[in-house]
Amino acid sequence: MNRRRPKQIVKLLRKAEEEMAKGKEVEDLCREEQISPATYYRWQRKYGGLQVEDAKRLKALEVENAKLKRLLAEALLANDAIREFLQKKA
Repeated sequence: MNRRRPKQIVKLLRKAEEEMAKGKEVEDLCREEQISPATYYRWQRKYGGLQVEDAKRLKALEVENAKLKRLLAEALLANDAIREFLQKKA
């Protein structure tokens, strides 16, 4: 599976906008780029209108958010374990 970076996706969307302005169909663009139309529209919804730097920042924020969610989940598990231990002790 070929994963594309946000920078590549933004460039592809810009190219697609130019091609569609010339009359090319979305399906044809997707076939050339070897992506499904659903993927194109999902990218359009997520990255449409962003600059390359904005897309990079969005990706960095998503990674940071995932890390924070993992840390929160670990802290909640630790709290539950301590609570259970204290209940057994009492």
